[in-house]
Amino acid sequence: MIIARIIAVAIGYACGLFETGYFYGKKKGVDIRTKGSGNAGTTNALRTMGKKAGLITLLGDCLKCVFAVLVVRLIYGGSHGDILPVLSMYAGIGAVLGHNYPFYMKFKGGKGIAVTAGIIITSWNIWIMLICLAVFVGMVAGTKYVSVGSLAVVITYFLCVVVYGQMGGFGVQGSYLYEIYILAALVVISAFFKHRSNIQRLREGTENKLSFGGK
Repeated sequence: MIIARIIAVAIGYACGLFETGYFYGKKKGVDIRTKGSGNAGTTNALRTMGKKAGLITLLGDCLKCVFAVLVVRLIYGGSHGDILPVLSMYAGIGAVLGHNYPFYMKFKGGKGIAVTAGIIITSWNIWIMLICLAVFVGMVAGTKYVSVGSLAVVITYFLCVVVYGQMGGFGVQGSYLYEIYILAALVVISAFFKHRSNIQRLREGTENKLSFGGK
């Protein structure tokens, strides 16, 4: 089963390598790595290339994670059905790693929040999705800081995973359940690590508030 986990991460990483913001910008003659924060994620695409670019980047980065999970479930649905939720989480983690650390961009990609949205979607629980969406929208609307909403949503996701798991929602028990909790915690750790500069700016009062670029 270790091999299945490794393959799930590899599939996720391969899917995560599609940097939507970078390729969209390239099509428009813009290298997003040289604009704004230099980040290849949704927020920088929104700020530097406008609402359309931001939306496309969000959807693309989210769906590549969903795709990775679906591929893993298709491959292992028949042979490892008892641990599919675990393998799905590994695929999601792999997608975050591929997005955050793409080898062809010198391991400098995005911050993984849109990809994490894909992980949230593939929890296949409408309440987890709605709660996380409400927290993100509420925090961003209230503070005007995308970074605050991003960090709040990963914490919320982790708490939802634990509660859902304890209620038997994932259909796994014992060590497999705690493995899911650990993987969800890694999503939180990764998000905070990638947002460490944002956290510093929040402390200093210099963090950029949400703003829109062109059309």
